Amino acid sequence: MKHSTLLLFLAVLTFAQNPQPDSKQNQGDTRQRTRAVHDMAAQGQDAIPRIAPYLKDIDLNVRLEAVKALDDIGGPKTVDALVDAARDNDPEIQIRATDGLVNVYLPGYLKTGLSGTLKRAGNSIRAKFTDTNDQMIDAYVEVPPPVIQILGRLARGGASIESRANAARAVGILRGQAAIPDLLEALHSKDDRLMYESLIALQKIRDPSAGPGLAFLLRDLNDKIQVAALQATGILRNQSAAPDVRDVVDHARNSKIRREALATLAMLADPADRGVFLRYLNDKDDGLRAAGAEGLARLKNSADAPALEKAFAAEHNASTRLSLAFAVVSLGNRQMSEFSPLQYLLNTLNSKAYRDVAISFLTELARDTEVRQAIYPVLTHATRDEKTGISIVLARSGDRDSEPFLEALVKDSDPDVMQEGTRSLRTLRTRVR
Repeated sequence: MKHSTLLLFLAVLTFAQNPQPDSKQNQGDTRQRTRAVHDMAAQGQDAIPRIAPYLKDIDLNVRLEAVKALDDIGGPKTVDALVDAARDNDPEIQIRATDGLVNVYLPGYLKTGLSGTLKRAGNSIRAKFTDTNDQMIDAYVEVPPPVIQILGRLARGGASIESRANAARAVGILRGQAAIPDLLEALHSKDDRLMYESLIALQKIRDPSAGPGLAFLLRDLNDKIQVAALQATGILRNQSAAPDVRDVVDHARNSKIRREALATLAMLADPADRGVFLRYLNDKDDGLRAAGAEGLARLKNSADAPALEKAFAAEHNASTRLSLAFAVVSLGNRQMSEFSPLQYLLNTLNSKAYRDVAISFLTELARDTEVRQAIYPVLTHATRDEKTGISIVLARSGDRDSEPFLEALVKDSDPDVMQEGTRSLRTLRTRVR
């Protein structure tokens, strides 16, 4: 064995036995330990127990190399070590550990997560958050409590705003209900990024008990925060916030805020607001017309059906027409014909621009057994995008009567349909059993 190789072997052996050497020794072999961790990463999961002690190294560079190695290896066996890494006081290590944990349950996340944009200058960390934040694990994926616990702790009090905001985003992706108190605490941080990420996470978790805790942001002076707070209020159905939302509708500082506030009021669906929804149904603003229609859809007052049918037939704006279609179906029109509202919603599953909107409306409608029964026959001649879209809808809102249809999609000849059908069937069975 060559002399240099022997020294490296001895350094690794010494640290494995004593992961916290004295400072003099540490200064002498930091590079060797960093190189040793790097080399061990190439050995895959079998090296995890030997890499883990380096997370306690006195030298930051060695600890960083260790958490990077764990991220590269990935998989469930890294979870315990990454939870330990997330307890480090360095913000970069916290961010990398957070992204690594998410990647275990949402494979591929490391390619889009915050750690890929990190730039370090001494103790200062800079990172670029993307505005796209729509990722979530499937409902059947189970995340161990210690993972949510450490991420919630980071969201509440991480080493930097970036690491806190990144942890809040991770909690939302992992549907970490147990971390709701931490997210609510983070809303009081006064940092826009952290507040925004915490609001989006609460939207994803969808626990109504969190609604009152974010009501104080309904009049926030930052448009982005106020919009996110309004959306969360609607999603969480916080009825107690209705007076505040009405006030925002009446005194909004711009049209965007007014649209969001009226859409939130539509989600709350208080019969006292029927007159408001009817008034905006004929507004010149496309978004306000759409919100008015959605409010009437959820009130389900049969007396509004003629006005909604007429508005649907006359509407030319695609987004508003979807809202009107949703309303007409909600009030009882289950007809399936070339130009019917329900068929229009299903056809829109083929549109990249409006597919997600159609899925959202169909998800709400499909809670009704009659709507599901009207949709099932479509699957025999549906397009790929229609099949995958309906599959997602049934996963979220179907019942046991939906299982045979999803089982059929699992056997579809199209691999995309088969894959989505498999996921949706697992999600449905997790919900209904």
